[in-house]
Amino acid sequence: MTAELVRGQNQPLPMDRLEIRVSAGKPVLAGATLSDVQGKVRGAEWVAHPGSPRLPGLEVARQAAADHRLVVDLNALPEAVHRVSVLLALPTGTGGPTSFASVAAPFTAVTGPTGADVVSYSITGLGTESAVVALELYRRQGAWKVRAVGQGYAGGLADLLGDQGLPGARDLADEIQAAAVGGAARSVAPASPRTPQGDRVRPGPGAGGPPRDDRPDVPAAPSRQFVGDEAPSAPGAGGSGGGPVDYTHPRRKRPTRPAPAPAVPSPRPGERPRPVAGDATGWSMEERLYNQVWGMFEDLARTAAAYRSAVDFADSRLEREIDAALSDPRSRTGPTGSEARRQAQEKRDGLTAQAREVLDRDLDQLIAESRVVEPALAPAFARWDHPVWHGYRVPVEAPLALRLGDLHLPVRPELHIPMLVRLPLERGLWVDSGRPGSGAELDSAALRRRAMDTAVAHAARLLAVHPAGEFTVQVIDPAGAGAGPLAPLTGSGVLDAPPAAGAQGVADVLARLVRRVDLVQMAVRGGAADSLPPDLDTAGQLLIVNDFPHGFDDRALTHLRYLADEGPAVGVHLLMVADREDAREYGPVLDPLWRSLLRITPVPDDHLADPWVGHAWTFEPSLPPPGSEVLRYVLDQVAAARRS
Repeated sequence: MTAELVRGQNQPLPMDRLEIRVSAGKPVLAGATLSDVQGKVRGAEWVAHPGSPRLPGLEVARQAAADHRLVVDLNALPEAVHRVSVLLALPTGTGGPTSFASVAAPFTAVTGPTGADVVSYSITGLGTESAVVALELYRRQGAWKVRAVGQGYAGGLADLLGDQGLPGARDLADEIQAAAVGGAARSVAPASPRTPQGDRVRPGPGAGGPPRDDRPDVPAAPSRQFVGDEAPSAPGAGGSGGGPVDYTHPRRKRPTRPAPAPAVPSPRPGERPRPVAGDATGWSMEERLYNQVWGMFEDLARTAAAYRSAVDFADSRLEREIDAALSDPRSRTGPTGSEARRQAQEKRDGLTAQAREVLDRDLDQLIAESRVVEPALAPAFARWDHPVWHGYRVPVEAPLALRLGDLHLPVRPELHIPMLVRLPLERGLWVDSGRPGSGAELDSAALRRRAMDTAVAHAARLLAVHPAGEFTVQVIDPAGAGAGPLAPLTGSGVLDAPPAAGAQGVADVLARLVRRVDLVQMAVRGGAADSLPPDLDTAGQLLIVNDFPHGFDDRALTHLRYLADEGPAVGVHLLMVADREDAREYGPVLDPLWRSLLRITPVPDDHLADPWVGHAWTFEPSLPPPGSEVLRYVLDQVAAARRS
């Protein structure tokens, strides 16, 4: 299970490639310092910050954000480095909070390359401090450890850096703040260029700043989580080596050479390239489509952020020009002042019009690409209204990824990008049955029904994309409140047992799954997979939990948290349908549970954050069309394959 540290505690690090995730609720700057065996930072070249985000073995964010992901490769650090200190600071001159007393306790987590948490630490007890050393990774007797520090500095970054022996600490602190406030840290790379063959040039880590996230913003009520927290293709999710992101499935049998991408007709002079489905790189058509979808996501993020940055620049230039023109009190009124304001406004309007023209051009290209990509998608990536489901057959191999829903931005709501997560799932899912999204006109009962419908649709898709018998679903429904939405699962016969009801039913299912996790873990660690009991079901398991925490006692809660932490590594996954407010009586005890799950909503909602460029993406769940029988048809096919 994840170790939850308190100030001063340390923990050995079991791997060399790490991600450090930070969630603060308000925009903060994140950086890191490298220090020698005496704990001294030798110079500015040993400090990673928004103005200089990459060092050997280390990469940080390029901007202030509420959520951060820092990438560390301990093997790539210079030999002289014995300590890596992760620092957080509040940006100055932005009108935001000036001390951590007015910010929710920052949450930090160290995770491995698979996304599994190693340790976590909530930095509590901060007051007037505006900068803090959150964690430190340090070398001890040839091995690396992590320590929870939580040392705050009321004097801000200058005092923090000076305390680490950095020469010119105040000058560097001012440079870091200027990079963030002045907009240098918000610079966005242009949309991914294409080769003459039509392939997207995949950016290396740090090309547009880190995003993943993927970890969640955790205020008192759930807010936003990172987009694509389970897809290593999310921008910046790679390591610090500077090479392209590896999108290949870790267990997929690969041919000796990648399949060629389809030929793309050369565009005429002045024309945009004609979109072609599968024009990304990959070892199969499925992998090329997966990479292409994430390329579309990155392109949309970049072009929208570039437009936003251009508008911000035009607005700031307008203010500067008006201030300069009217600095003389004698020209503040009358024709001179009016003419200065008019000229400045015309320049601003011209800049924004040019930026909008570029934005519309890029969005039109993405819409055209979406129109050719969507029809080419296989069931795992396709919407429920896609014709591919009408010819569905149970597959013989699990897919690369799974579609949970769609993502879009306000600049062009009709442009939907599939939200894909890698398989096997690295985190459980939480369908939030609480507050409805913006514009949703559903009462509490209807929202809970929709949440359960969403969970059933996801469970059906997971069953449908796995080979027969390699994935099973179990359900906990203590009060029977989900009987209606569960009808497609119960009626088709894909469940091995009826939904568990009552406190005893809850306890029995959880105990059985905990036993499975324990036995498989011991067999894997001992290299004795053949010694598993013959009655143990080694197929992938999905546990749907409805109406949580009704029917759960303290022991059941402990088992549930254990499954959330340890289950994904051995094929046991959670799909929670719950309102976090229903569990508020437990206080912070269940916070690690919520943080371990990927939150999705049953109605459109902008709860997914993208700290790479600062977007709030609107998520729409993937549900069958009203009145459609596609779900029952697919589940009948799955049940028939299981029986045979």
